[in-house]
Amino acid sequence: MTAQSASGQLVLVVDFGAQYGQLIARRVRDLGVYSEIVPCDMPAEEMSALVPAAIILSGGPASVYAEDAPSIDPGVLDLGVPVLGFCYGQQIMAKTLGGTVSHTDKGEYGAAPLERLDGACGSAQVPESMLFAGTPCEQTVWMSHRDAVSQVPEGFVVTSRTDVCPVASMECSERRLYATQFHPEVRHTPYGDQMLSNFLFEICGLERTWTMDSIIEDSVAAIREQVGESRVILGLSGGVDSSVVAALCAKAIGDQLTCVFVNHGLLRQDEPEEVEEVFTKQFDVDFVHVHAEDRYAGLLAGVTDPEAKRRIIGEQFWKEFFAVAEDLAEDGRPVQYLAQGTIYPDIIESGARKTGGKASTIKSHHNLIPFPDGVHFDLIEPLDHFFKDEVRALGTALGLPDHIVHRQPFPGPGLAIRIIGEVTPEKLTMLKGADAIVREELDAYNEAQFEERGERPVWQYFAVLPDVKSVGVMGDERTYQRPIILRAVESSDAMTADWAKLPCELLGRVSSRIVAEVPGINRVAYDITSKPPATIEWE
Repeated sequence: MTAQSASGQLVLVVDFGAQYGQLIARRVRDLGVYSEIVPCDMPAEEMSALVPAAIILSGGPASVYAEDAPSIDPGVLDLGVPVLGFCYGQQIMAKTLGGTVSHTDKGEYGAAPLERLDGACGSAQVPESMLFAGTPCEQTVWMSHRDAVSQVPEGFVVTSRTDVCPVASMECSERRLYATQFHPEVRHTPYGDQMLSNFLFEICGLERTWTMDSIIEDSVAAIREQVGESRVILGLSGGVDSSVVAALCAKAIGDQLTCVFVNHGLLRQDEPEEVEEVFTKQFDVDFVHVHAEDRYAGLLAGVTDPEAKRRIIGEQFWKEFFAVAEDLAEDGRPVQYLAQGTIYPDIIESGARKTGGKASTIKSHHNLIPFPDGVHFDLIEPLDHFFKDEVRALGTALGLPDHIVHRQPFPGPGLAIRIIGEVTPEKLTMLKGADAIVREELDAYNEAQFEERGERPVWQYFAVLPDVKSVGVMGDERTYQRPIILRAVESSDAMTADWAKLPCELLGRVSSRIVAEVPGINRVAYDITSKPPATIEWE
């Protein structure tokens, strides 16, 4: 699915290494317009071939005068499409077009009061700015800069200023070139969405075509066109991404899809049954439940190193998976395509970029799949243009239940890396029981907070079983049993995370229930370490 087929219009976000690069693309999509991120060194000719309807230049951490400062092909500004630059994007626009960027004596970071200087706010020299339409003459914006434009290029006018920055925004409406030193894409700029809307809909004349209905319609058509009459196989984990791929492919090709659910016995309590129920009763797919619990238990016996666990679990998964593919071929149903839950951040983080169609090779983050000799699948990656929140919305629109759509991140090796040390049936039983209590209590807490505040504050929560025992007292008798460690974090993207400030009453209830209901546990501890320095997972 190309960007054009997905929406009929495309906004390119040119990335200069900004911390807000993905945020810009998401804000544009939130407004109903499809966007993609491209590197700043993309030639103008290549950018033009994508037929963008608009271009946004992101911010960036460098100085435009640094020796290795990123720049753009000057032809990008001559493509005849509207361009909007933020922060470094304004500076590179000014420098490229003959303006001046200076190193100021005083930086400007955080909230800053801004004064509009255009005709709508009393200026006789500067015409009314379409970018600022519908926003106050005095407002607050979010700044993060040291360098700033000191002289605008020929043909540009200054449309706003702050106490520190005399050129807080500039524009050449005749060429439809606009730029701001501040960041409209962050929520700390209250009228940022209005400015983006003005750019997209008033200046560029775009329409809100990036909707769930259009996404599903275009995605289904693209899958059908790619697959034809061929068969598709999918490794279904029960996680959000693979489940949404399964639902989308089921809608597109029905029983041409075989979903392989490898049950390694390391999933959370009741998850295998939940996954099977959804995909056997709700969707018309060929569902294969591989019961590999005993094989995994044998392979993991005596293994304590976390990396060894990961390697064993990953390698065995693909052995189980390819065994199903071979069985299908022997039954006269050979598989041509492998469907994967690759999402857009995976593409960005791997440094890859797609300019149309589906990639025919596995990207770097998938290169470790040990294909057997003589085995080849063409890839189908229906979610490779979507951010995580869009994947969840897509899952809801496709009819997936909330317990799958809003499922927390869960490691591929499952509970094996939440059991410190050797994985045994006894430890698995204890951890599954404790983890079920943690999720039940914190699910309820998150939903209550959502009803009250409109957000679920805890990003991820689970139990960890350490490889130690502790002394306790139960029924006037000494115990020597295992502790459980509760991990709960707040985060937006899992790159950084802070430990969740849960109410003491909730922590006390979780602890009391685990000790009372899970045999073999006599103590509960709460991990209050942020990421960094710790990671979210323990292994």
